[in-house]
Amino acid sequence: MEARPEIDLDRAVTTITRFLTGKLLQSGLDGYVVGVSGGLDSAVAAALAVAAVGPDKVLGLLLPYRTSSAESLHDARLMVERLGIPHRVIDISPMIDAYYPRITDELKRRAGNKMARERMAILFDVALETSRLVLGTGNRSEIALGYTTWHGDSACSVNPIGELYKTEVRLLARKLAVPEPIIAKPPTADLWKDQTDEGEIGVTYPQIDRLLARIVDQGVRSMSQLAAEGFPPTEISRVVSLLNRNAFKRALPEVAPLQRKPIPANVQLSE
Repeated sequence: MEARPEIDLDRAVTTITRFLTGKLLQSGLDGYVVGVSGGLDSAVAAALAVAAVGPDKVLGLLLPYRTSSAESLHDARLMVERLGIPHRVIDISPMIDAYYPRITDELKRRAGNKMARERMAILFDVALETSRLVLGTGNRSEIALGYTTWHGDSACSVNPIGELYKTEVRLLARKLAVPEPIIAKPPTADLWKDQTDEGEIGVTYPQIDRLLARIVDQGVRSMSQLAAEGFPPTEISRVVSLLNRNAFKRALPEVAPLQRKPIPANVQLSE
């Protein structure tokens, strides 16, 4: 059963599209570039950008590696065609293979991080080439647990879905007419064969999101209370462990403190 959304999704769409329109106007650039993976999050992020600024201002990049799932590439093509956005396919295999001539089981996590960072490097390069902002695709569940590659898929210019839990992204996808095969398939970063998000985390997204809503949004801090609500202690511990262990991913790198004033976000000079 789908989790009930914690927020009004219709209002969220209005807020997000206004946000994307405003950020693009503020930047003075020509549009957005987004990595379209064939997965749910990038499909929803791209659809929101199209709803905000139109298909001509959204460029999709399909960035497969040689072992990427053929289904992922098929679904990515399906999504860009559904949205009617221009797109490019750039194979990242030569870049990765130059660094990892052979990816053993011991290297697959490192190589997966390398792929995520390579894709983001290409997105920012194409953004510079085409005068665009890089659209992020990370959801609130991933951000909370640190289930991202630091300076890889977590890097972007703006993120339209960063305050939507994964279950809310799935519900929103249906409102945005994302193709059902993309909505229904198991979430995966497609970093190696048979890899899935929930398999790595060890907890399903509906359960993760219910826990995060109680712990993060509603401030519950009692293990016994959460257990009494039906959450298995092992799953509570897993989610809290990831929240704490990966907190560094939710902030800029720490700077050694020398008691100087913070650098302002904006400076206005008087006459």
